[in-house]
Amino acid sequence: MKAKASSRLYLSPATGITAALAAALFIDLGLAVRHGEPPALAAWQASLVNHSTLVAWWLTWSCYIYVLAPIAVGLLLLAWLLPQWRARIIFSIVMLLLCWRGADLLQHLFARPRPFDWVVKHETAYSYPSSHAAIATGFYALWGAMLYTARPGRAALRIAGILLAIFTVAICWSRLALGAHYVTDVIGGALFAVALVATGLTVVPAAILGGAVGGRASRAVE
Repeated sequence: MKAKASSRLYLSPATGITAALAAALFIDLGLAVRHGEPPALAAWQASLVNHSTLVAWWLTWSCYIYVLAPIAVGLLLLAWLLPQWRARIIFSIVMLLLCWRGADLLQHLFARPRPFDWVVKHETAYSYPSSHAAIATGFYALWGAMLYTARPGRAALRIAGILLAIFTVAICWSRLALGAHYVTDVIGGALFAVALVATGLTVVPAAILGGAVGGRASRAVE
């Protein structure tokens, strides 16, 4: 039992520091961009707009409720069938809800107007932070990390984890390609999600990041 406690203590300080650092950077960036987008980032964002629009639109849909709700229902069914994945599944759904609603609420706090060079759909909500970037990081990338670290040695899970990481980056790119966000909005959304996930990993006792942590603890107890 002592070994299990020490394993948790080993994880908590690192995730706690990550949460605090990500939260501080998120707030600092949100205050800084009130004065406008840095010119270099604005030029980069403008160069991405209106490229591969159809692909960008389909990627954007992956963070809408019409797609996320069925995924969440499917995961809850898996949680019932696979008890060993239950903690990870519940954690991921909680993070999804927090990233989604939290980003929407914070957009009203920072009240940053959207870019004017939008494509396909004119977004009317505020811009910072990007809720798509927050959901992509706090849900899809989280699943990528959980799959990659679960059951070390299983190539299929590691490949799935890498693909989800790439998918996360692609979703963030789609928001820039559609002119829906500034680069700093996307960075802010990712930082917000990292802060939430790291906080969750600090306070939740279960080994969310799978076999690597849980396995060591189990062997130590034995």
